[in-house]
Amino acid sequence: MADIKTIEGVDVAGKRVLVRVDFNVPIKDGVVTDDTRIRAALPTIEYLVKGGAKVVLMSHLGRPAGEGFEEKFTLAPAAARLGELIDAPVVFAADTVGNDAKAKIAALSDGEIVVLENLRFDKREKKNDPEFCKMLAELGDVYVNDAFGTAHRAHASTAGVAALLPAYAGFLLAGEVKTLGGMLDDPKRPFVAILGGAKVADKLNVISNLLEKCDTLIIGGGMAYTFLKAQGAEVGTSLVDDTKLDYCKEMLEKAEKLGKKLLLPVDTTIAAAFPNPIDAEIAVEVVDSKAIPADMMGLDIGPKTAELYADAVKSAKTVVWNGPMGVFENPILAKGTIAVAKALAETDAITIIGGGDSAAAVNTLGFGDKMTHISTGGGASLEFLEGKELPGVMAADDK
Repeated sequence: MADIKTIEGVDVAGKRVLVRVDFNVPIKDGVVTDDTRIRAALPTIEYLVKGGAKVVLMSHLGRPAGEGFEEKFTLAPAAARLGELIDAPVVFAADTVGNDAKAKIAALSDGEIVVLENLRFDKREKKNDPEFCKMLAELGDVYVNDAFGTAHRAHASTAGVAALLPAYAGFLLAGEVKTLGGMLDDPKRPFVAILGGAKVADKLNVISNLLEKCDTLIIGGGMAYTFLKAQGAEVGTSLVDDTKLDYCKEMLEKAEKLGKKLLLPVDTTIAAAFPNPIDAEIAVEVVDSKAIPADMMGLDIGPKTAELYADAVKSAKTVVWNGPMGVFENPILAKGTIAVAKALAETDAITIIGGGDSAAAVNTLGFGDKMTHISTGGGASLEFLEGKELPGVMAADDK
């Protein structure tokens, strides 16, 4: 995918350029509370504006029912924030493929921008409906995908419309592919991969591919307890995917066969139950990871494990991290995640954060500016690490 075609050098003057961006941003009381994703799209948007394009931006926001307009999921606040960040006129269309969108696109002058209403107000978006794809394609002369965060979804706006127009990658999408692809294809070694989080089944499928690529694989978060149980450990009421125990055994054997290190927690911070609410005060203790009491659950890695993982990072030249080490939203259960983030912040290695919760953790803890690259796509980066071809990337590639 190194030869992915970007919009750079394409004559866009006077053309309607339909751009899939990821403006799925947090909004409270009609105001964007974190504009990271909007800022990430600015290089592509500004390039098109300077090139004299009529820029048509489309995105989803949240998970509406797909039956029409829902106030809490409107993209109007995102459009307003974009207008504050960019030196170009920005207008908002009250629909996606309807009369308002068509009228506002027709009224655009070169270098102006229209933001369409939430794609997912129409259920045909997620279904990659051919008719909806055609309706979107009629709004542009050129298609650009700059939404890496949705590149793993074969939706109308990420895959379907790309087959109907000349299609290219935006700078954000191309940068993500180059960074993640380069890391997997030719990493500086030692290469350490860190996987955590609670989505056990999702993460386990990444391990086989990463074991082929990395030198050390570190496991934390909820998925660690499935591995520990596969080794015969007592894990109490900790999160476990019993359907993956044999898979974990296979991966442990694979690591040994390949001569790779697979590190699991040696101690664990436990509690009687998951905190409710998530940031509530909670009584914890630290025990050996293979001897968790029957009525207790592991909710974070312990201090010995944090030190073990930090030491592995110190000797690395490349580190990729996807998923926190514990329930990092709770200050009492964030120590493992903080320790790993701090280790990455202090290393001279190339550090790549795989989006989602790990990106949120790094930013929340104030280490964002210390990382080499923070991916804008949690699910997309995960599938990329898994070795899957992403529909949104393939659609913009080799056109």
